[in-house]
Amino acid sequence: MKTHKQELEHKTSAVKPVLSGLLVGSVIGAATALLFAPRSGEETRAEIRDKAVELRDHATETVKDTVSQAKSKVVDVKDNVREKVEELKQRGKYTVNRQLDRVSEAAETGKQKVQEY
Repeated sequence: MKTHKQELEHKTSAVKPVLSGLLVGSVIGAATALLFAPRSGEETRAEIRDKAVELRDHATETVKDTVSQAKSKVVDVKDNVREKVEELKQRGKYTVNRQLDRVSEAAETGKQKVQEY
């Protein structure tokens, strides 16, 4: 069974190649379109500059979204861990109290047996 951390790492590792492929494909596509377009050098440079800014903004937004999702997952995992820790702590207290009651009962029984003799 996978832990939340393993699931998050798996999802993150699956997203990286997709983002990389999208970024590389966009750059190649934009460069190819610009190089084969019948324009002057100045127009082409301006178009490349505009596309680079657009691509940078898109990549920045994608990274922000991915980071936001990762932070959300981390908060979820952290909350889940806290709940489990609290549950285990309560179980431990209950078990210790039960054992102390048993020891106390056994000691009382032993004390009564000693007094009977």
